[in-house]
Amino acid sequence: MLQYSKEVITLEIVYLAGGCLWGTQAFFKTIPGVVMTEAGRANGTTNHLEEPYDGYAECVKVEFNPQQVTIKDLMGYLFEIIDPYSLNRQGPDIGEKYRTGLYSKDQSHLDEAQAFINDRNDADRIMVEVKPLTNYVKSAEEHQDHLYKYPEDQHLCHVPKSLLNKYKK
Repeated sequence: MLQYSKEVITLEIVYLAGGCLWGTQAFFKTIPGVVMTEAGRANGTTNHLEEPYDGYAECVKVEFNPQQVTIKDLMGYLFEIIDPYSLNRQGPDIGEKYRTGLYSKDQSHLDEAQAFINDRNDADRIMVEVKPLTNYVKSAEEHQDHLYKYPEDQHLCHVPKSLLNKYKK
C-alpha cells in the first residue's frame, strides 16, 4: 500500500535589492529553495513604470520554500553578489535606485535579515537597508530574465559570470 504525504508547503516572498536587477535575478534563480523570481521596483511612490524616478530600488521578487532556504541563507547569498559597504552603487551602476536591501511585508523576515547584519563583525559599516515593503511594481518584460534572453549583456552586470552560475544545477 502506498501512502502519499499531503504536507502543504507555504511559500514565502521577499524582495532583494542587489544593484542592477539583471544579475540579481539571474543569480537568485539558481539558489536551491527559490521557486520563482521577478524583476521589479521596491518602495517607490508610484505604480507606473513610465513615471520619472520615484525613489524605488531595483529589486528581485523572490518566492521561496522556507523549509529549503531561510532568510539568513538568502541574506548570505545576497552578500555574495554585492559590496555591502557601498551606498547607492554596485559595480558600474550608480544612483539611489541601485541601493541594496531586503524588503518584506512579513516582520519576521525583516527581523531575521536585521539579525544577520547585526551578528556580523562589520555591522556598523553595512549599507544594506532592511525595510518594510511599501510598494512593488513589476519591471517591464524586457527586464524579466534579461541575462537569460540576452547573455551578451552579461558584461554590463556587476555580478561576474562565474558567480552567476555558482549554484546552477
